[in-house]
Order: sequence, then C-alpha cells, then structure tokens
Amino acid sequence: MPKSRDALTEKSPPDLKAAIRDQALALGFDAVGFAPAALSESAREGLAGFLAAGCHGDMGWLADTAARRGDPRTLWPEARSVVVLAANYAPPGDPLALLAAPERGNVSVYARGRDYHDVLKRRLKALGRWMAETLDCEVKVFADTAPVMEKPLAARTGVGWQGKHSNLVSRTFGSWLFLGEVFTSLALPPDAAEADLCGSCRRCLEACPTDAFPGPYRLDARRCISYLTIEHKGHIPEEFRAPLGNRIYGCDDCLAVCPWNKFARRSVEPAFLPRAELTAPRLADLAALDDAAFRKVFAGSPIKRTGRDRFVRNVLIAIGNSGAGELADTARRLLDDPSPLVRAMAIWAFGRLAAAADFAAERADRLPREVDSEVRAEWERPGYLQ
Repeated sequence: MPKSRDALTEKSPPDLKAAIRDQALALGFDAVGFAPAALSESAREGLAGFLAAGCHGDMGWLADTAARRGDPRTLWPEARSVVVLAANYAPPGDPLALLAAPERGNVSVYARGRDYHDVLKRRLKALGRWMAETLDCEVKVFADTAPVMEKPLAARTGVGWQGKHSNLVSRTFGSWLFLGEVFTSLALPPDAAEADLCGSCRRCLEACPTDAFPGPYRLDARRCISYLTIEHKGHIPEEFRAPLGNRIYGCDDCLAVCPWNKFARRSVEPAFLPRAELTAPRLADLAALDDAAFRKVFAGSPIKRTGRDRFVRNVLIAIGNSGAGELADTARRLLDDPSPLVRAMAIWAFGRLAAAADFAAERADRLPREVDSEVRAEWERPGYLQ
C-alpha cells in the first residue's frame, strides 16, 4: 500500500532519500544518487578550459550556456538537491563486432533502439510528480534537454566516476548508463562520491581511432567521431574520413574497451534493444534514402535529429572505406545530389572505389557546372587519378 503524504513528509531526510530511491527503482531506473545543487570548482574550471581551447567545435550552444551549465542554481535558484537517475543500456553483444563488416553500417549502441530521451523523460516526470505530490516539494526534471553538467553531478553522487575518456563509469554497469536529473527544493543528505577506479589503465585513450584525447580526462570534440558524425554540420575533414571506418553514427570504441564493462548486465529495457533495421544495415540501402524515406525509417530514433544529408554524408564515407568496388555505382548515383554535403562525400567515396578513367570522366562532366566551392575543391583534390 502506498505510504501517505503525511507519513512521508514527517520522515527524516535520510528516510526521504530512501523513499525516493525506492520509487525511482520501482519506475525502472537502475541507479539513483543524491548531490547538492552545486558543482565543484574543478568541474567549472574544466568546462572553461574546454571552451577556451575551442574543443567544443561548432557546438556553440555549449559556450552560450556556459554560465548556467557551471552552476545548477542559475537554472533554478530554488534547487537545493539533485537526484541523479541512471538507466542501463548495456548491449546484448560486442558493440564493436560490426566494425569487421565494412559493407554494413555501425551505429552507436545508444542509438540502435528507440530514442532514450522519451523513455527517461517519461520516468523522470513520473518520479517528479510523485515527489511533488507525496513529499510536498518543488521539482524540475531534466533529461539532456537543458544545460546540466550531468556527468560531474553523477560523479558527486556515487553513481559512478568520470573515466579517462570523460564519460561516466560504474562498478555495476560499466560505461553504459543514460542519465537524467530531478532538481528539488528538498535539502537531502548527499551521497558519498565514488572513487576514481581507472588506475593506470589507458585502454580508452589508446582505442580512439582519431586521437581525440589530448590526455587523460580531456576530450577534443573536434577530433571525436561521435561529434563529427552527429554534431558537426559541415564537411568532415579528410584526415578523419579513413579512421571513421564504417561508423555512420557515433562511436563506442572508448566505452567498449573499458574493463569495468565485464560487470555490466545486459539491459532488459525493450526500448533500448536494437531495432532490426539498425542491427547490421547495408550501406547501399542507407545511401539510397531520400528525406522522406529517412524520416520514415528513423522515426522515434535519435538519428532522425541529424537529418538525412548529414547521415548520408557519413554513409558515403563508410562506403569509401569499404573497399567494395561494387559500391562505386552507389556513390556515383549521389554525385548530383541536391546537398553539397552529400555530393562532396560521394566524390570522395567514388574516387576511392572507381577506376581512374571512370572518375576522370565524371569529373570532366560535373566539375564545370558545380557551384559549391567546397564540392569543387573535392573534385580537384589530388590523388584520385593516381
């Protein structure tokens, strides 16, 4: 039988924490932690250094919201405590296995199922509503939709620690946790922070295909495959194209090699399980998607936010890396695509797969009428005819 509002509001703060934790676990969260509504000075300094170095690339919203991101109370002055909630999305198999299938596209584990934002928001709202109604407090909920430094907050609660790859690591769930928060006006005792248990391990740093880590605990997003394939709106620099391999949306390499994953338990949340069309998608099929088909295929998926043009840009890079000559015609068909992003990468893929004479003929036909300067530069790039 649910406890009455009066019975719960009369409890001590530690007992309130226990009640909130029980309710969160009953709603389907896998880990719960409590922190004050404040960030450490080191977290704020880390953010400032990251932005000052330009490591955020063209994610201008990070710089625009830096002041609010560095202090939870600028988001909501009444906040006194933060309840950090985590949901396990550990995959059923080796997340890197598909990298050995160059004619298939590899999608980051987090995006293979339904959009996790929808799942977390629903649960967070249910928990927030329960807290407001039962504990007579004010709440605000966040699920990657506001300038909240989720990982430093989670590290303060004992849910995990920030590993050398800058992501959260858990003793119980490894690197596979989605995070959300409930800010509350309740003053709740904080949990003890988890110790950093990375030790001398450097596997995540050494696994990165594009050397995106200038050092332990430091990330240069401009070199990160997840940033390049998801957030970056422009042409992907040539130096990163070959290292992308067949990674068409995100990258799990630094997460997947973490030794703490041996303790991770496979997620049982149906929404996080891989959709059939993303289990081992054929690059040729993905390259053929127009905007309407892209929206239909990826309805309810986080991939939809990237848009068709950026996604097909990524797919064409994977095609160029495939070594599969039969995919040259797939790239050729996109040489006249309306999107400059797509045309440029179609040139790159076609140039890597087609015979030099075929490439020369296509260039002679299309270069004189190409109006986009960056696409023209791609046609004129040395090396295709060697």
